[in-house]
Amino acid sequence: MPLRVELKPGERVIIGTAVIRNGEQRTRFFIEGEAPILREKDILTVETADTPARRIYLAVQLMYLNGDISGHNEVYFPLVKDFLAAAPSATPIIADVNNLLLTGEFYKALREVKKLIAFEEEAFKHVSGG
Repeated sequence: MPLRVELKPGERVIIGTAVIRNGEQRTRFFIEGEAPILREKDILTVETADTPARRIYLAVQLMYLNGDISGHNEVYFPLVKDFLAAAPSATPIIADVNNLLLTGEFYKALREVKKLIAFEEEAFKHVSGG
């Protein structure tokens, strides 16, 4: 069954390594076959990856889009090591992400990293007193 994607006017989506930007009207299209797909709300850039957890998300995002972890190990593992040094209680989340990456389930790993971002935001609230 094809994947149905609806885009708002001006919204972007990444399919494979191509960025597709919608025109002025709402658009619906169907994708047949396998390709990594990310909606604009799920895309991080170097500029928006402004926290340790978001940088981990960006590394996993690149793994997902490339379908390969080998080219991103040099970035991902030092980020994870530093994150765990600062927040050892995040170990279960990181373990889940690592297991998903090792089994090639990159999109699920991305969703799991969102939990790490939420963890980081919550920890920051406590540190900043907010």
